[in-house]
Amino acid sequence: MKKSAIALVLAGVFGAAAGIAGEAVQPTNASAPAAAITEVFFYPAGGQSPAQQDRDRYECYLWAVKQSGFDPSQVNLQAPQRVVVSPAPPAGATVAAGAVTGAAIGAAVSAPHNEGEGAIVGAMAGAVLGSAAASSQQAQAAQVQSRYDADAAAREARLAAEAGAYRRAMSACLEGRGYTVQ
Repeated sequence: MKKSAIALVLAGVFGAAAGIAGEAVQPTNASAPAAAITEVFFYPAGGQSPAQQDRDRYECYLWAVKQSGFDPSQVNLQAPQRVVVSPAPPAGATVAAGAVTGAAIGAAVSAPHNEGEGAIVGAMAGAVLGSAAASSQQAQAAQVQSRYDADAAAREARLAAEAGAYRRAMSACLEGRGYTVQ
């Protein structure tokens, strides 16, 4: 077997492994979900005392929770989701493992005195299969990440809608008690 053929095979295998490295799915920078804005500013337009303001604010809070079904004091009590992150093999490892395994099998099953050619063919076939497996893993990871992103967006939209209903109910109650609400 010629040394140039071996060098060509190794260049092809490591080139395929390097090509897979560029296709890796990058984790998204998931920022913390925006807290639901439930603060309502009001001014005692009727000269209400601080004690009366506290009482009215509390009673309006209870009424707004009952009307909207949303309690801003309970938002942070939701159990956080636990995500387990398992390290993936380094980029190109699947391709390289496939090439090495293919070379060993190709050399073992080839005719006597043709082990080198069998190893070359096996290495190329193993690299192709390893590349396909790595690509499939990346596609599956992207699909899972897409589902997580969609679920997070739906939760955030639901929380924003509920917080808006609470603010409207709180504002209506305070305005009904003689406060100017901003």
